[in-house]
Amino acid sequence: MKVPIPTTEEELDLLLSRPDEELTAFMGKLKGDLVILGIGGKIGVTLGMAALRAFREAGVDRNVYGVSRFTDQATKDKLSRIGVHTIPCDLLDRKGVERLPEAPYVVFMAGKKFGTAGAEELTWAMNTVVPTYVAERYRGSRIVVYSTGCVYDFLSPASGGAVETDPVNPYGDYAQSALGRERVFQYFSRTYHTPVCILRLNYAIDLRYGVLRDIADKVWKEEPIPLAVGNFNCIWQGDVIRQTLLSFQFCESPARILNITGPETVSVRWVAEEFGQRFGKTPMFEGVEGNRMYLSNAAQAASLFGYPRVSLLEMIELVAQWVKGGGASLGKPTHFEVVDGKF
Repeated sequence: MKVPIPTTEEELDLLLSRPDEELTAFMGKLKGDLVILGIGGKIGVTLGMAALRAFREAGVDRNVYGVSRFTDQATKDKLSRIGVHTIPCDLLDRKGVERLPEAPYVVFMAGKKFGTAGAEELTWAMNTVVPTYVAERYRGSRIVVYSTGCVYDFLSPASGGAVETDPVNPYGDYAQSALGRERVFQYFSRTYHTPVCILRLNYAIDLRYGVLRDIADKVWKEEPIPLAVGNFNCIWQGDVIRQTLLSFQFCESPARILNITGPETVSVRWVAEEFGQRFGKTPMFEGVEGNRMYLSNAAQAASLFGYPRVSLLEMIELVAQWVKGGGASLGKPTHFEVVDGKF
């Protein structure tokens, strides 16, 4: 897929949310509305845009409901302008969750990761109590649930990455509570026969955040790049969105699990050198490559959805041009270099 280089955030959002023919055809067959819980996060806005665009291009009249606390009014306004029905709701309010609209399709992407240290009780509440309320409220729907590859044990690059049947071994409150989220949905999937698909994602790439942006920023600012975590997986956010929506056809009871990421085990050092060539700068490094990191094998997802449409080199080029052009940043580093589970 040849990717045009966006120069504004509006162009970037349109690029990330552009549905292909397969997604448009699939969304046109859905028999009802879609609710996205936690739409105010990093992926949610463009996910809502993509779903609405696919419905419209398929010529079907469907509603997309976006639920969030909407602490950022600009996010709510942006979604409302494009036609997403925004619903302010604190998902820790059980009665508020019970009042949410009926919908046969639900994407659950609410949760807490960053700021876990010092707020462990809120992290556990968001990642386990909220899923309880949601799983009960939408027991008759198909639910696609966002999770994380952090539930797996740390692996070496030689491992080929964790597969869905590997044992989990989460470190720290975030990863442990993320596994708790999965277990809650698995329990209710069995109890109510709710079709569920759990997506273990790492790491989505938007030009405003992501591992590639983290590395690019350090090369651009001539700051040392830590090598303790020497490798990672990543995938274009537009491909994440596509696979998320297509996952409704793979919801099952008991819940199905899919790893969502790119096919490469990517070298931090190599990526930094690629950015260095594009920036005319020599990357600086600190430490040596370790042998403990989060790595996932997404072969199963690739067999279902095909390989990601945007390649690693295309992502690197897009990020490089965005950074050189002074493109916006969310200011939210991924902390991919963390190996003690404390986010």
